[in-house]
Amino acid sequence: MSTEPREPIEHPTVPADNGEVTLLIARRVEPGYEESFEKWARGILDAATAISGHLGHGLFRPSAEGAPWFLVHRFRDAEALRRWQESPERAEWFANCEGHFHSEIARRELTGMETWFAKPGSARPAPPRWKMAISSGLAIFPISLLGNAVLGPHLTGLPLVLRTAVFAVLFSTLMTYVAMPTISKLLRRWLTPGR
Repeated sequence: MSTEPREPIEHPTVPADNGEVTLLIARRVEPGYEESFEKWARGILDAATAISGHLGHGLFRPSAEGAPWFLVHRFRDAEALRRWQESPERAEWFANCEGHFHSEIARRELTGMETWFAKPGSARPAPPRWKMAISSGLAIFPISLLGNAVLGPHLTGLPLVLRTAVFAVLFSTLMTYVAMPTISKLLRRWLTPGR
């Protein structure tokens, strides 16, 4: 039988930035009930799409036997997440989940920069905000230096707004796909000591 936590599982999180929120839920499924759980999970994920502000979802099977399943929801903001969590549709799915034999073992709400530091397949807590700021600064510096040195001279003839737009696209792309994954991997032991 499914269990919904009565009190939030204690995982420190970064306060919401009024931006997108990713909800990551880990559920353990008893052997032999995987098929019925997957059907239930896909149903509840699909039901969430009717909520205004829902941006997408995913279901990830266990990486090994006995490992948890992960359900992921993305919402426009904390208010959209609240609407889903308080919705009658969600309550109905949890009221009708007999025979699935699964339980929630972890829940994380990732907001803002925190998503850069989330390890795929893990529900571990985010590092402290000051460590995220230092890590982000270390990632921004080389991109900023290279961008200004390499692109700067070629963009001087462009209007300020267009020049800024080019740098914004370059920075956000390199930060998301290159710099932050590299920095968070290199600094993993410092960011989350003892894990």
